[in-house]
Parts: sequence; C-alpha cells; structure tokens
Amino acid sequence: MNRKWIWIAGAATVAGLLQGCGALMVTGAAATAVMVSDRRTTGTYVEDESIEWKVIDRLRDKFPGAHVNSTSYNRRVLLTGEVPSEEAKTKVGDLVRGIANVKDVVNELQVGGASSLASRGSDSLTTSNVKARMVNNGVFSPTHVKVLTEAGTVYLMGLVTQAEGEAAGNIARNTSGVVRVVKVFEYVEK
Repeated sequence: MNRKWIWIAGAATVAGLLQGCGALMVTGAAATAVMVSDRRTTGTYVEDESIEWKVIDRLRDKFPGAHVNSTSYNRRVLLTGEVPSEEAKTKVGDLVRGIANVKDVVNELQVGGASSLASRGSDSLTTSNVKARMVNNGVFSPTHVKVLTEAGTVYLMGLVTQAEGEAAGNIARNTSGVVRVVKVFEYVEK
C-alpha cells in the first residue's frame, strides 16, 4: 500500500513540474516554423533578436519622455516612436549604430511627445489588419514581410523580390487606417 502512495505522490510531483512544458513546446514549434520559412539564416534571425534586446538595454533610462521601438531584420534596425528633440533623435541613432553586428539604422523617430496608449492600440489594430490581408495573397509569403505601425504609418521590412515588395506595399496602402506606407525592404533575386 505504501508503494502505491509513493508512486502517486511521485507522479503528482512530476506532473506539477511539467505543467508549462506543453506551452513551451508549442511556442518552440511555432518559432521553428517561422524560422524555416524565413529567408534569413537561423544565425541572423537569432542575431536580430539579440540586437533588439541590446537596443533596449542601451536606451534604458537615457531619454526620459521618449517612446522608442526598435525592430531588427537582417541586422538592419528600424527606429520608430517619439523623442523630445532632434538631438535625442540623433543620439538614439548613434547609440544603436554602435551596437555590434548592426549593419544599418533607419531612423524614423519623430520629435514630439510620447504617443498615447489609445494611439498605440489603434496602431496594433492596423498592423493586425495589414497582416490579415496579406494571408493568401498569391504573390508572397506573409512570413517574408514584417509589419509594424506607428502613428498610422505602416513600416514594411523583409527580404523580398521587387514584385513581392510592390504587392505588400499595395496591400498595406489599401488597408483601412493606414496614413502612409514606408518600405524598408532589402530586395533579393528570386
């Protein structure tokens, strides 16, 4: 009888330790699926993630009143958001250029007060709408295009052919809520 209770207690303990593993496995599988269809190498994909974390670390607490987003794709960093002055915009760009393995910085920061949560929510909805319209478009894989929105401006990044870039730009331009489209693509041969 004692062995039965020991076995049950052991099984309960192991089950408790494994409870987050299912979610972790699903997340890992999703990340792997994205990397398989990505035109970047796995090393570049990982480096892009690392660059984004380094930007956060470099900018932490240095620019009060600023709202800075950084997106790295193929070691090219797009800066969006708001900073209090032209001087701050220049300094942010210079700090990011100084990060190891950053090959280019596209500084789209705007001078002004930080955007509201309502504005950011609207931008998130716009991004979702653009991404949804890209599904089954027949010209390019949506996994080849990274979409983000700031103050109604949609930024498109990725490694795409000229035709894919044009198609992505047209989809974004014709999506409700989009004020402007900025293509930050790197073009490749098919």
